Amino acid sequence: MSRASSKPYEIVERALELSTADGCVVIADEESSANLRWAGNALTTNGVTRGRTLTVVATVDGSEGTASGVVSRSAVTADELEPLVRAAEAAARAAGPAEDARPLVEGVPVSKDFRDAPAETSSAVFDTFAPALGEAFARARAGGRELYGFANHEMTSSYLGTSTGLRLRHDQPNGTLELNAKSPDRTKSAWAGRSTRDFGDVDPAALHEELAQRLGWAERRVDLPAGRYETLLPPSAVADLLVYQLWSSGARDAVEGRTVFSRPGGSTRLGDTLSALPLTLRSDPAEPGLEAAPFTLAHSSGGNASVFDNGLPLAPTEWIKDGKLERLITTRHTAALTGLPVAPDIDNLILDAGGTKTLDEMVAATERGLLLTCLWYIREVDPANLLLTGLTRDGVYLVENGEVVGEVNNFRFNESPVDLLSRASEAGVTEKTLPREWGDWFTRAAMPALRVPDFNMSSVSRGV
Repeated sequence: MSRASSKPYEIVERALELSTADGCVVIADEESSANLRWAGNALTTNGVTRGRTLTVVATVDGSEGTASGVVSRSAVTADELEPLVRAAEAAARAAGPAEDARPLVEGVPVSKDFRDAPAETSSAVFDTFAPALGEAFARARAGGRELYGFANHEMTSSYLGTSTGLRLRHDQPNGTLELNAKSPDRTKSAWAGRSTRDFGDVDPAALHEELAQRLGWAERRVDLPAGRYETLLPPSAVADLLVYQLWSSGARDAVEGRTVFSRPGGSTRLGDTLSALPLTLRSDPAEPGLEAAPFTLAHSSGGNASVFDNGLPLAPTEWIKDGKLERLITTRHTAALTGLPVAPDIDNLILDAGGTKTLDEMVAATERGLLLTCLWYIREVDPANLLLTGLTRDGVYLVENGEVVGEVNNFRFNESPVDLLSRASEAGVTEKTLPREWGDWFTRAAMPALRVPDFNMSSVSRGV
């Protein structure tokens, strides 16, 4: 390889050649992004960026066990490889034995496109979306509304090579749209968000009509006190709660008595019924429209991930099946510690509940209750029962006799997603959605709306 060469697969191969450690994992992430931003019914900025991040994991065997060292750097060229590899090796030799040490993964086929150029995005991804957004601006101006927001599309090509022979590659497109509509005096706001692979399935006109309807509902204001209310949680809010639940479902923490999934005496709640509804919470790397990496890509070790598992094949996993807790997240290390099956984290989440009603149909069947738009500023209060607190945002609406009759004040809530699943009385149809709070980290989700008879609005919030 010439020193000027910087093809991703060559960078990976050269880093592996340079390694003098007992084991080595190299991940090259080639990233490109395109974005649009707008305010007051007009585009403000747009741009395209490209970058590379290289992660080297060195493993060193010793008399007391295997140590690991991990170093990641951006914009690495071929000339900068050796210092990076040496830094990872030095980190491994300076570290004590890694608790999660396992033999590096072997026996995985080579990706046929491993030597191909990385996939890239560009402003062309918005060729259809941008004109439709312009039409939405015109409709908003005509209706006395202002649109704010942004659209972002990313493409990451990840090249994974190991000293055990793995040569794997995954291309991950990721698009997000967040759209706010505001009244001219900025006292009323409504939000909609979408996750997409290519913006071909995003309709700005339909989103504008949805937001216009919500601003219309806000023309009447109703102040309500804190309390427990029958509440319709839209798919976005359900996603925010269940993504956090997934992140908190590590098997080791459960066995050690630290989570809502623990039982006294070092056992777990696996097999417990969490919901009377036929809920199935699952992840599948091949889920249509929500495709994710089919093998583990771990840039660091943590409670639910291990760098030693890089390249481990991923399979469809049911975390909750027909209302019962079926799996907890395990690495190979934590599976061995707990005696549970290996069940790695997967980068998507789907809740199937057998529901057929749309959110509008669920509203029509509501005698009196609240309809939320989204949640934000979610924080954990008590890991023992996964009690979360947070705020409602961009529209809470009062429903009476099947119709929205006005906007109410915002609330702070205190709820556990596990407890909510046990109390939910109805689930709607599952649809792709974008978590509002966690959308910077987790975008591939499909959820139904949920009806909760007694959602705890613990206090009134004066925010918008």
